[in-house]
Amino acid sequence: MDRYHLAQINIARARDAMDSETMTGFVSRLDEINALADAAPGFIWRLQTADGDATSIQAFDDPLLIVNMSVWADRDALRAYVYKSLHVELIRDRDAWFEKIAIAHQALWWVPHGHTPTVEEGKARLQHLEEHGPTTYAFTFAKPFDPV
Repeated sequence: MDRYHLAQINIARARDAMDSETMTGFVSRLDEINALADAAPGFIWRLQTADGDATSIQAFDDPLLIVNMSVWADRDALRAYVYKSLHVELIRDRDAWFEKIAIAHQALWWVPHGHTPTVEEGKARLQHLEEHGPTTYAFTFAKPFDPV
């Protein structure tokens, strides 16, 4: 498995613009949470602009739909960061900042060591997951696949 790393994309629809009062609690924690990811065991890469986060990347027609992507050494490293670090506080409070979306909002997939996924690649994985469910091409924490 050390020939592959785990890529992830997740999307969320903000309740308002990033500079709004509604989003203040989320935006105020971005630097902290991104630094936590950067220092987490197994972290390899994350999508970001020169500002240090990805909230201004317009990947979709909807300006309130934000995208997050990262690459990790393996599922355990990503799972530990997402569910066993301070990041879980943002998950707990997400309803204050983000609307529920009815489509697939997170996809995982294996990338060859050294590959940096593009936003278009991530969007294709999300769409595939939405249309076909979990497969080796795009899967979830609940229904994972090993690299092939």
